[in-house]
Amino acid sequence: MLALVTGASSGIGLQYATALARDYHTDLLLVSNQLEEQKQVALKLAEEYGVKTVPLYMDLSLPDAAEQLHSWCCGQGLEVDILINNAGVFFFNPFVETDIKRLELMLMLHVVTVAKMCRLFGEDMCRRGNGYILNMSSMSAWMAYPGIQTYNSTKAFIYNFSKSLWYEFRPKGVGITVMTPGAVDTALFGLAPKYRKLAVNLTVSIPPEKLVVKALRRMFKKKKWGMPGLLNHLATPLLKHTPDWLVFLTYRWVAQFQK
Repeated sequence: MLALVTGASSGIGLQYATALARDYHTDLLLVSNQLEEQKQVALKLAEEYGVKTVPLYMDLSLPDAAEQLHSWCCGQGLEVDILINNAGVFFFNPFVETDIKRLELMLMLHVVTVAKMCRLFGEDMCRRGNGYILNMSSMSAWMAYPGIQTYNSTKAFIYNFSKSLWYEFRPKGVGITVMTPGAVDTALFGLAPKYRKLAVNLTVSIPPEKLVVKALRRMFKKKKWGMPGLLNHLATPLLKHTPDWLVFLTYRWVAQFQK
């Protein structure tokens, strides 16, 4: 099998690539906008686990990135059996103070490219009668929260989009799974190292390797949705009904921990 992993040079994407090579002996197409890092990752995984790895540099925030990537795969004769839409960005900032280009980048990467990737590669999988797609959403999909207003909205799109597609793809033999983790211990959220360590120790944050193990298990079972952690399941209903005064209070408190 061949797995296409986006954002594969670091963070959660790197963990997905590693777990697929190590635990499932899956060949890898690693797509990232970090040229040197992805080359090193591809070489390391190929040497350690004996799988074929192809590093491909691409900016997935460009309007036609999905079409270019799909066309490149077709030209190379590559059939993608597993698609992991992991590439993403995060910023914590007041909306009117956020540069328009950063807003465009997030919307393109989380909404447009994800939808197009599912459309193009999903069609191929449905035609073959088998395949797996894993999309990364977030617990923030249920949150109306200042500072992450664009992030949580795009993650809500991914969540509803993926669950809706599950009904279309599943009868055709293709699984589409969406994961909605809470805090994950990566550099994406911009927390200082000491606070990242504290969050993991308090089980508020989950190490990315643990998230990936759970996500891949659900993906290969063609489950519709997954969220690791009992605490997250218990907290989700509360996120939908958080009182305004508490939102204002936590917003001021969280802001002080950003770098």
